[in-house]
Amino acid sequence: MKRLGVATVTIVVGVDGSESGLAAVRLAAREARWRDRPLKLVHAFVWPTLRVPPGQAGGGLREQAEALLKQAAAVALEAEPAVQIWTELITGAPAPVILGQAHEAELVVLGDRGLGGFSGLLVGSVAVQVSAHSSTPVLVAKGRMDFEGPIVVGVDGSSTSERAVGLAFEEASVRGAELLAVHCWTRPVSTGPGDMLPLVYDTDEVAAEEERLLAEALSGHSDRFPDVTVRRESVRDRPGRTLVGFSEQAQLVVVGSRGRGGFTGLLLGSVSQQVLHHAHCPVLMVPGK
Repeated sequence: MKRLGVATVTIVVGVDGSESGLAAVRLAAREARWRDRPLKLVHAFVWPTLRVPPGQAGGGLREQAEALLKQAAAVALEAEPAVQIWTELITGAPAPVILGQAHEAELVVLGDRGLGGFSGLLVGSVAVQVSAHSSTPVLVAKGRMDFEGPIVVGVDGSSTSERAVGLAFEEASVRGAELLAVHCWTRPVSTGPGDMLPLVYDTDEVAAEEERLLAEALSGHSDRFPDVTVRRESVRDRPGRTLVGFSEQAQLVVVGSRGRGGFTGLLLGSVSQQVLHHAHCPVLMVPGK
């Protein structure tokens, strides 16, 4: 297929021949149509990096890899016949290859489990690695993909959350879906170094303040997307558990890769990890800056 120019902004999807990978291809094709972007199917061809001698496994495996791309292209065309599709076979391990492609992409789409790895893992290592390191939003195809229900976004007031809210509004607009903005709290939290937290506090006052935080996080975006119906939920509970619960009726959950809590050395925050592993629908992981 025709090769893309370097300036073309694409939707990139990883192809590995697994059922999860083909589900990601279908989801990526729909994202490409919704966003009016071409779709780039990428397969990481790892055998040359393992120094397989010429004439042994390499040639036949390359043909198999090319066949996987052709199969994925056919699946994408069946899902969305009008979308432009390109394929590329790239030498290297899957996670580094996809991360390299992410720099010129608007969105990366992956299946939650590939052909390799350990069956006991909830989400495959490639999806976890790319979600943790990508500077581009990563959409992980998992669970139900029937495009029914709201777009759910986690809101915590952080800069990464602000970007997640913006992308959630975009997704709700292009899908014609309701947006459910969820903010969770358990008690007053520190907002900066040296903050002194009260030993006793008024729960109603805290709840009202958290409601204001949620409303402020949405206000500017609502002006940009007047077509999106927004429902707000301020919940006194742990965010990971709450978002996983809401995912049971959602078509997509959008979360920032890192929130305002936790340890700064972690590449993925505890909430985003919990949602990525346990959500019942696709998860859109939004990086920071």
